[in-house]
Amino acid sequence: MPEVYRRWMHAWEARLCSRATDRVVRPFEWGLEWTRDWPSTGVRERNGHSDEAWLRLLSQKAIEHSDEFFGYRTPSDFTLTGHELRFTSAVKTPYPENNTVRAHWFPAKPTVFEPKPGKKAVIVLPHWNAHAAQHVALCRAISLLGISSLRLSLPYHDLRMPPETKRADYAVSSNVARTIDATRQAIIDVRSCLDWFQQQGYEKLGIVGTSLGSAYAFLTSAHDDRLTVNVFNHCSTQFADVVWTGLSSQHIRQSLEPVIDLERARAVWSVITPASYIHQFAKQRKKSLLIYGKYDTTFLPEFSKEVVLGFEELGLDHKVAALPCGHYTMGESPFKFLDGYHICAFLKQNL
Repeated sequence: MPEVYRRWMHAWEARLCSRATDRVVRPFEWGLEWTRDWPSTGVRERNGHSDEAWLRLLSQKAIEHSDEFFGYRTPSDFTLTGHELRFTSAVKTPYPENNTVRAHWFPAKPTVFEPKPGKKAVIVLPHWNAHAAQHVALCRAISLLGISSLRLSLPYHDLRMPPETKRADYAVSSNVARTIDATRQAIIDVRSCLDWFQQQGYEKLGIVGTSLGSAYAFLTSAHDDRLTVNVFNHCSTQFADVVWTGLSSQHIRQSLEPVIDLERARAVWSVITPASYIHQFAKQRKKSLLIYGKYDTTFLPEFSKEVVLGFEELGLDHKVAALPCGHYTMGESPFKFLDGYHICAFLKQNL
């Protein structure tokens, strides 16, 4: 029976993945023009390095000085209009739409248990290619717990999408350095949102990230001790491994593979890999919930189990929820309700 269920679940995952017919196989690019504003670039001489060697060097130096790489200046133009927060990203890109950060605000609702909601808030980071209406139901559920939430539009997503794109291709793609830059921007945008939380008087802060948003959440939390409660909804170790093996990113691998192999991809993307910062994360006192699908074909279960093992070996305060579904199916009934229950229960108990 388990094997029959696995095949059925994988078939369901494949059908859901195939609904997207607008994936584009883009040309491979090192994209070194995207490195010009990185802190690790201006202090080094290229000295004849190849494009790949130079990018590997920049990534390694960025890891060694990651507080600077993910550092920023707090934006000065936070504007809350209705339920939409806007501000100018501290990372400038060639795309005006992407340079304006957009987030949907869900203030906590008074409840029987908390008639006067406390100063607790979480930032919610959606999955790759999420549209503006997704994760809104989760935010509303969180607000009913007496916890405010802010749903961030990730770089190059929904309202921040450049007009020439139909998907969030610029967030993760075969342009190696642009993918790094998009990740750096995401982390800095999240940290800017934490500044806004504090300006509003919020004291207990958490984060909920799903899929790509989960990777962004870990990288942010590793570099910001204000985040004390974390939900990593889908978790993995190596950024490159997910791109290489994931069902939803095979069009990217198709562009990468003629130029670089997996080991080289790991090296150039090491700066945006959660595993690069696990020891930095471990230095801080945090509570984490690790959620993964036992039949995931995008974040393979063996990668998620490596994350769990790493948390166990370091003695980190965490809980694990392994759901009987995959990546796409976690967003389908009944699994989305089970997933939401685990997220909300953990936040309510720990924040």
